Amino acid sequence: MTPQELSKVTILFSGDSGDGIQLTGSEFSHTAALYGNDLSTFPDFPAEIRAPIGTVAGVSGFRLNFGSIEIHTPGGHVDVLVVMNAAALKKNIEDLRPNGLIIANSSGFDKRNLKLAGYDESATPLDDLRDSHRILELDVTKLTRESLKESSLGTKERDRSKNMFVLGFLYWIYGRSLERTTQFLTEKFAKRPEIAQANIAVLKAGYHYGETTEASLPRYVVKPAPQKPGVYRNISGNQATALGLVAASQKSGLDLFYGSYPITPASDILHELAKHKNFGVKTFQAEDEIAAITAAIGASFGGAMGVTASSGPGIALKGEAIGLAVMLELPLVIVNVQRGGPSTGLPTKTEQADLFQAMYGRNGEAPLPVFAAKSPSDAFDAAFEAAKYAIEYMTPVMLLSDGYIANGSEPWMFPTSGELSAIHPVKANLSEQPYLPYKRNERGVRSWAIPGQKDGEHRIGGLEKEIDTGNVSYDARNHEAMVKIRAERIEKLAESYPPLEMEEGEAEGDVLVIGWGSTYGAVKVAARDLNRDGFAVSHLHLRHLYPLHPELGHVISRFKKVVVPELNNGQLVKILREKYLVDAIPYNKIQGQPLKADEVHEALMNTIRSIVKNEKA
Repeated sequence: MTPQELSKVTILFSGDSGDGIQLTGSEFSHTAALYGNDLSTFPDFPAEIRAPIGTVAGVSGFRLNFGSIEIHTPGGHVDVLVVMNAAALKKNIEDLRPNGLIIANSSGFDKRNLKLAGYDESATPLDDLRDSHRILELDVTKLTRESLKESSLGTKERDRSKNMFVLGFLYWIYGRSLERTTQFLTEKFAKRPEIAQANIAVLKAGYHYGETTEASLPRYVVKPAPQKPGVYRNISGNQATALGLVAASQKSGLDLFYGSYPITPASDILHELAKHKNFGVKTFQAEDEIAAITAAIGASFGGAMGVTASSGPGIALKGEAIGLAVMLELPLVIVNVQRGGPSTGLPTKTEQADLFQAMYGRNGEAPLPVFAAKSPSDAFDAAFEAAKYAIEYMTPVMLLSDGYIANGSEPWMFPTSGELSAIHPVKANLSEQPYLPYKRNERGVRSWAIPGQKDGEHRIGGLEKEIDTGNVSYDARNHEAMVKIRAERIEKLAESYPPLEMEEGEAEGDVLVIGWGSTYGAVKVAARDLNRDGFAVSHLHLRHLYPLHPELGHVISRFKKVVVPELNNGQLVKILREKYLVDAIPYNKIQGQPLKADEVHEALMNTIRSIVKNEKA
């Protein structure tokens, strides 16, 4: 059969947590990236670490959208749904487009698996879908065991390789080489060569299965995407955050100290940073969240670049210490990788519900800059920028990411050191005496004296500071003045922001879509498609959530309607309404899943229809 050329494909791998779904998806992603495709991924983990096998609650998913065109999201409705059991089909069938291809492991649809998935034991879910979808059933378990019949491994270990059969089969369908995955398996199981050999054998068996039954199976070609020349790598949001922090450390000449306590989905930042001791990175896994942030504050007091990270519940525990960092006016980067809340909430699901927490979640008047990354690769730039502002403005900075950005991945053309801007710490000039630790420059920033420096002796702490001297002060007028000084210097920081630029559309028109964080891809695609259809829709994506850009009010005034899509119950929209007195329209999704472009598209069309209706009235 002649391969059919496609511009993009969305595949959703799904099965039990123990089926190796994440490994299968990530290996296909790496191979697609090496082939030159643009891509976006979304790993979707079950909320429970050990959910019952075969149940819908235990289904793990990995969505991959790759193509020969620009890719901005992990895809809407999927083209190919790989299901290792009945539960995976039940959970994901609504995501499959009409006439989409289902590749099913038939051994995962026996009576036991049907019952565990909540089907009647006599149900035939695959047969029921044959009129609306294309279905390819493979007994992956049996085929895997046959390919390993000469292996010395036990049945349980052989069955762990069945994900490689599926991967090999998909490599054949899309004409991909086995080389990258073969090398990966050899290195990963270097100390267990029999495991590596078994996985490679099953990978090849899956590929050859396609070759031997070629006449009845579809094959596709997805050519490389045109991309700017350069050196690329595939990167996740947490990796990019970590590397952005390392880059800022190098450009500022400060050692990076990272204090953290493990929490989903932020823990991978610690894992990545721990690999970079050669750059002077020091990582500290503390006994709790409070110890983690106070250690980072102490490191900043000692002259390092202090960083801590967590997710919403951990940020709540760090609240008092964040206020301390505001009072001390020391550099500190606080990364919040958001997840569904409140409380423990949905640990493995994504959400944007911590914006209010980032802006207001402290006692007293404790303003700090709040920035947000918009995609996995953008997390590098966002982390670098957060660190630059923290160091040059002597302030804690909150950087918002989320579960989708943290675990998702995409190709990234990484910059050289020379392409990154310099970072200038505000070091104290101790030749000028006496040293006044809270005396400020023209930007309202105090200078930074490191403990141990001659003539730089000073005292810091959580008690209110006297203007200039930093001595403890209970004077009422001094307190009011210091509250206003701390607020004004953060507001002043916005004067250094780069100009606002539209992601899509013109500087004025009918509808302005204002997004932030991980809604970027879905909003961009929806706005782009509406522009192509002749609608005056523009997309503005905010990096700086506090303080807001000085030009934002003027930009908003040039549009008839403003729509704000968010993965929460409406937080940024309330901030914009309050600050600019604009009747902004919220579009909210709170399901632990990223926004899809077609969802945003429909919301914007509703707004466009309302404009047309009002103009006719």
